Amino acid sequence: MNKKIGIIGAGVVGTAIGVVLDQKGYEITGAYDIKPESTDMLVERTGCLSFDSPQEVSRSADILFITTSDTSIQNVVDTLADRKAFYDGQVIVHMSGAQSSEVLDRAKNFGTQVLSVHPLQSFASVERAIENLPGSVFSIEGDEEAYPVAKCIVETLEGEYFCIDRKAKPLYHAGACVVSNYLVTLIDFGVKLLESTGIPRNSGMKALMPLIQGTVNNIENIGIPKALTGPIARGDLSTIIKHLDCLEEMAPELMKLYSWLGFYTAQIAVEKGTIDTKVMDDLQKMFVKELSRAVSAG
Repeated sequence: MNKKIGIIGAGVVGTAIGVVLDQKGYEITGAYDIKPESTDMLVERTGCLSFDSPQEVSRSADILFITTSDTSIQNVVDTLADRKAFYDGQVIVHMSGAQSSEVLDRAKNFGTQVLSVHPLQSFASVERAIENLPGSVFSIEGDEEAYPVAKCIVETLEGEYFCIDRKAKPLYHAGACVVSNYLVTLIDFGVKLLESTGIPRNSGMKALMPLIQGTVNNIENIGIPKALTGPIARGDLSTIIKHLDCLEEMAPELMKLYSWLGFYTAQIAVEKGTIDTKVMDDLQKMFVKELSRAVSAG
């Protein structure tokens, strides 16, 4: 398989994929970014050429990574198509979680194949991305004829993969957002509850971290629903009532989120087998009642 790779967009992900694949034996032919300093960093790390235009990068590569911001991918594709910088047999790849491979389709008019190869991973910096990219799990979506290219890249990264349908990409991305982004929201919610009792925010955050890490470890080791603990998992209505009463008195603005989370958690408790459907119904009716009251009050 040809291993000449060009990279347009030398941000965190583009630089990381370039550095790691270079280390694994792929040839990084060239890079381009609208920020020269970003291009220079990737050139310095891989020894590739610094090109003055995206079309020069495309013409140098068997596999072209477009790792710009999500909103810029289409503009890059249009620019390359207008300048006839794609060619027959080339594989075009983006690594966006939100965009499907459809955004690359104009390139197919030139005989290319298109792919979305997205790592289910959070990258806070280039160095963290270089460290975390290998061993990640990737979604692959696009032209099935090009799947061997994507699978080879993922296997080179010692990662795992699954393939999804193009039309399902938004739902896939929503699932990733819930787990990554909404986890931050959920932890902030818990910290705010502690703050409502008078515990300083920093102290509350520090106190909750072992619990958060322990829960994540449980999910990893025994899975869901077995990792679910607490009063809903036990069917302890009296404790939940105490929570709701105290919320109403001390933090009424947090009542709706608590109730929605409780409503859905009751179903997980049934799946775990620690409560039956009758207890779930009792819990959910209680949460719906609180939600109705909160809506009426609002």
